[in-house]
Amino acid sequence: MLLLTVLSAVLVLTAVGRVWAEGRAGTLAVSVTGGKISEVPGGLALVGLAAAVAVFAVRGAGRLAVGALTLLAGLGAAVASAAGAGDTAALDAEAARKLALSGSAATEVGHTGWPWVALAGGLLLAVAGLLTLRYGRGWPAMGSRYEAPTRKAPATTGTPADLWKALDRGEDPTAV
Repeated sequence: MLLLTVLSAVLVLTAVGRVWAEGRAGTLAVSVTGGKISEVPGGLALVGLAAAVAVFAVRGAGRLAVGALTLLAGLGAAVASAAGAGDTAALDAEAARKLALSGSAATEVGHTGWPWVALAGGLLLAVAGLLTLRYGRGWPAMGSRYEAPTRKAPATTGTPADLWKALDRGEDPTAV
């Protein structure tokens, strides 16, 4: 699950950093990355990376919640990637920016395969979430040595002056 989660999140993050759409604004070439078209797939991939770490830090219902979150993040990244595959709004905005004319639209628009790579990464992330929901209860968790130590009540009681005197003698008045 850990490897699948990390690989699928990296796949989505790589894909959203690549050009998804390109065209022309007059004589100028324009292009936009997946991150410019939609920030959703990249953001949800980061949620998946956080879940890869969190899944081993929690037990029981917490692990099921992390699995469900990973599943939803993967499905969300896949849906947002599919929606951005044919989107030209960001490309039109880039064309308007390059031409300095509001309302300009890109021409000769073409789309790359990167949105589909991001979609595949999102679906793999969803599979990692399903695996966590199905098998996560049996996976090992971090041991108790990683938990914060609990403090016991001070062994000695006394006035604050007595505690300060013990400190002056080099003793630990809180030691049991």
